[in-house]
Amino acid sequence: MKRLYKEIVGLLTKGDTPILATVIEQAGSAPRKSGAQMVMRGDGSLLGSVGGGRLEAECLREAQTIKAEGRAKVMVFRLKGTEVAETAMICGGDVEVYIELLSVKLLDLYTKLLEMQEQGAEVVLVTRISTEAIKGGDGGKGLVTADGQCMAPLALDAEALAAARAVFTERIPRLIPYHGERLYLEPIFPAPTLYLFGAGHISRSVASIATLVGFDVIVIDDRADFANRDYFPLVQEIWVEEFTGSGKKVEGGTLSYIVIVTRGHMHDYTVLRQALPLGCRYIGMIGSHRKRDIIYKELTKEGYTKADLARVHAPIGLAIGAETPEEIAVSIVAELIKVRAEDTSARTKTWEV
Repeated sequence: MKRLYKEIVGLLTKGDTPILATVIEQAGSAPRKSGAQMVMRGDGSLLGSVGGGRLEAECLREAQTIKAEGRAKVMVFRLKGTEVAETAMICGGDVEVYIELLSVKLLDLYTKLLEMQEQGAEVVLVTRISTEAIKGGDGGKGLVTADGQCMAPLALDAEALAAARAVFTERIPRLIPYHGERLYLEPIFPAPTLYLFGAGHISRSVASIATLVGFDVIVIDDRADFANRDYFPLVQEIWVEEFTGSGKKVEGGTLSYIVIVTRGHMHDYTVLRQALPLGCRYIGMIGSHRKRDIIYKELTKEGYTKADLARVHAPIGLAIGAETPEEIAVSIVAELIKVRAEDTSARTKTWEV
């Protein structure tokens, strides 16, 4: 999500007014869960996803009306029948999407939100759900910090602050009634990003499972026939580009995880040599011990040390006897969870409401 907020800050800084679509309620087997977001730029390009297919097409069509009228809109999608097949769902589902114009008056709020994310702080973003034109253009938004402080412009009473406290505890979004309207309370917590290099069968299963357990997933592959929303409907982003140089776009650090499951030794080698200097929390590469040793030998010639290579999980995944692509994906995500859990510390919050 940090990438999405960076984009919003960048657009608002330039004086643009992007459209933000947010899934505020989801039921059944809808393609994206509550909290999924998509930014629609003025040129019609998108960042993020609220479910693909008809959902995003209709949101994009509605964006021009919203921009012209200066008011938000709630769109309800009931996905059944043929739409179920189009989104590859087993059962139908309902999705409620809130589409809003982001005024330049929100620049300070999103800048502060981005700063807090980069600092690893936890915060709840509160949005007033209203289809009326927002007076003053502030978007009816506010931030609630971990110590219970409410940051302008949206003022909140004790009832709303209590709901925000529950969001900090439960770590999931909430949509609540509030003085004849509704508030959407969105937890903005540091979420790990999984950079998934390769878009084959294993990657598809890894992406689905990793998304379910709390990773923001970005898929990278040079084949548009494989790296697309039909195969990866739940991921945050898809980069269709050559593996050479793609590592430059990866944000390193303890919240970044890299899984290398490309279609060949040379591509794995190309990605791994870019990943090693990034300081990511996790790097894993698929393949046999023999393949690993061949790649390691070449990297050693380039100056990488045994300590550098010891950080790589290869062969990738926990040893659970996995054989099928789905089982291998389970073993990989299990290892991601294990590494993430080792790096998680409990936080104590003090509230006054």
